[in-house]
Amino acid sequence: MSTPTQFPLRSVLAAALLALPLAAAHAIDFRSLGEPAILYDTPSEQGRRMFIIAPGTPVEVVVELDAWIKVRDPGGSITWVERRALTPHRTLLVTSDSAIVRRAPEQNADAVFEAARDLVLDMVAPPSAGWVHVRHRDGPSGFIRVNEVWGL
Repeated sequence: MSTPTQFPLRSVLAAALLALPLAAAHAIDFRSLGEPAILYDTPSEQGRRMFIIAPGTPVEVVVELDAWIKVRDPGGSITWVERRALTPHRTLLVTSDSAIVRRAPEQNADAVFEAARDLVLDMVAPPSAGWVHVRHRDGPSGFIRVNEVWGL
């Protein structure tokens, strides 16, 4: 009868430490559409055209392949888009029915404006302590809760 192999604790810890850089390499990457773009079912213009996505829409990068990027859109669909359609400019999509953009990153701060579901906002700065600094395309800026937007 064989007994299970026992690994020394040192080996287990070394394996865990080696895996840490891999976990960091798999961070979620979001980008935004800089122009209206056709989403395809394959990474080719000969693929089936699924639908057109509006400029400013944030998408999650799943795979990068030369001139094509496989993305997940806010609705959860996974499709391909031409790399040239994406911009490094970051946007966020409001997912709450109604979200209050506040003057400061505090629940009791004054309201700057109310953002309706599916409104695209520019991300001004990365999120911090549950809030993200955003700007409306018409100019007003403020802070919104991270759980009220998609694209982070």
